[in-house]
Amino acid sequence: MLYDENAVRANLRSRDGKRVYYLGKGDQLTSGARDFLRRERIEILPAEQARPERYQTLGGGWLEEKPEHMTHLHGSVLVPKNHPRIQFRGKLDTLEAELLLCQTADAALIAPVGEILNLARQIVRCEVLEEPLRWDKLCGLTEAEQRKRSHFPQDYYGQPHFMPSAEDGPVMARLNRARCAAREAELAAVTAFSDRDGTVTRLDILTALNRMSSMLYLLMIQRKAAKAREKPGLPGQDMQQKGWNL
Repeated sequence: MLYDENAVRANLRSRDGKRVYYLGKGDQLTSGARDFLRRERIEILPAEQARPERYQTLGGGWLEEKPEHMTHLHGSVLVPKNHPRIQFRGKLDTLEAELLLCQTADAALIAPVGEILNLARQIVRCEVLEEPLRWDKLCGLTEAEQRKRSHFPQDYYGQPHFMPSAEDGPVMARLNRARCAAREAELAAVTAFSDRDGTVTRLDILTALNRMSSMLYLLMIQRKAAKAREKPGLPGQDMQQKGWNL
C-alpha cells in the first residue's frame, strides 16, 4: 500500500519519548511523506517492531493477546473501544469525513476548509501522542478576531445570524453538518478530558474545536452574504475587503 503525508501524520507513534513511524513490509511512502519524515527527523521502523510482547491495561493488568473489544490508547496500553478518548477519536473521524465532503461540494471551500481539516489532523496526532497542540490563526483570523466576527457578523459581512434552510442549497447544508460534527467532537472532548473534579486536562484541544465550529459558521455567514449580493436590490458587503476570498 502507498501512504501519503496525511496518512503518515495520522499514524505516527511514540517510542521511548520520540515520534516514530512503523512501515509494513511491502508498503511504500510517497516522496512527500518521506520528505515530511526526514524534515521532522522521525525514524521509520519495521512494522514488526510495533507489536509489543504484552499489552497493558489501565487497571495495571497484562494481556498476551489484544482482545477484539479493546484498542490502543497509547503505546501498548489497551482500553475498551467505548473508552471516552476512543469515542472522541471516532468523533474526529466523522468530522474529518464531513470536512472532506465540504471540499468536494464547492471548489471555493477547498482552501479554507482545508485549513480546518489540517487542524483536525493536528488534534488527532497530538491527542494520540499526548503532545500539546500549537496553532496560531485559522483562515487568517486570530481567536479574538474570529470571536468578534462570529458574535457580530452583521458588522463584518452585512449578514445577521440566521438558521439554514433548504433554500440555502446543498453546499450550505454540508457546511452546517460539518459545523455540527465539530460541536459533537467538542462535547466528546469535554467528556474525554475532564478529571474527576471536572477540571479540563486538554483545554488546548477543546479551544481548537470550538474555534473550528465557529469558523465553519463564519463560512456559512459568508456564503449567505454572497448569495444575498447576487439578488438585485439587496444590500451586501464586499467580504474581500475583510480578508476573505470565497
